Amino acid sequence: MATTNSITTTYAGEFAGQYISAALLSGSTLDNGLITIKPNIKFKEVIKKVSSDDIVKDATCDFDPTSTLTLTERILQPDFQQVNLQLCKADFHNDWEAVQMGYSAFDSLPPSFADFLIGHVASKVAQRTEQSIWNGAAATAGQFGGFKELLLADADVTDVGAGAAVTAANAVEKLGLVVDAIGSSLYTSEDMYIYVSQNVARAYVRALGGFASNIGAAGTDDKGTQWYNGGGISFDGIKIAVANGLADNTMVAAEKSNLYFGTGLLADHNEVKVIDMADIDGSQNVRVVMRFTAGVQYGIGSDIVLYS
Repeated sequence: MATTNSITTTYAGEFAGQYISAALLSGSTLDNGLITIKPNIKFKEVIKKVSSDDIVKDATCDFDPTSTLTLTERILQPDFQQVNLQLCKADFHNDWEAVQMGYSAFDSLPPSFADFLIGHVASKVAQRTEQSIWNGAAATAGQFGGFKELLLADADVTDVGAGAAVTAANAVEKLGLVVDAIGSSLYTSEDMYIYVSQNVARAYVRALGGFASNIGAAGTDDKGTQWYNGGGISFDGIKIAVANGLADNTMVAAEKSNLYFGTGLLADHNEVKVIDMADIDGSQNVRVVMRFTAGVQYGIGSDIVLYS
């Protein structure tokens, strides 16, 4: 059964040659290297965790192995996912791109539309992957269990905030709750981030523009809401990363090296196959196929703070 195609057109004259797609969320987490990427996982990978007590003891003349080392593990198992679309070339015979299909009855999909379709499908996969990384539900088809789902289920993770909405009036206070819950040994870590949803980032930017009473009416550098031009932001010396896939009013404080994205081949996320079925089964159909694996996991739950 072919994928349903809804083509609205007024075919009269020449087509301008450009397709326009709706704006898509970028895969910011992976594109910007905000978490650790572990490629080449065929099935699953074991992440070993090592903890110890106070290993430094008073010296004696003898070897006294009194310390304790505890080894545990977490499993990173990417899910297998796919994109399967099927289009009938006959749907394009009366559209703007008909000439590009050729004059033969054995025609092909319009080249410019095929190029657009490849880019569109790859972008949609990047968007869904970004959303699944942070807010995915393992039980939902087309998603894999994201960090929020995993962290909520782990009692070792520090939970703060009780789900209160973040606004320009309280953004500094709520971010403060997250920072105050970060362990002292992690506060100065070079790869510590506060990952925030888009609405939290907007609220914080607006607060620094003069909407927080403790900053001043004119905001940062006395520029009001025009102080921000899209650069990096931080809070109490900790870098803030905007994670497009995070649900509103959600923040995660963690080291980049403690958050993992696993997959088979990274190239699979950029490979979209367009298969003309005419030479295979004699049909007018064109199939669009993607296959890839994706999943997330973290290492040490006690080193993570969740505001949700």
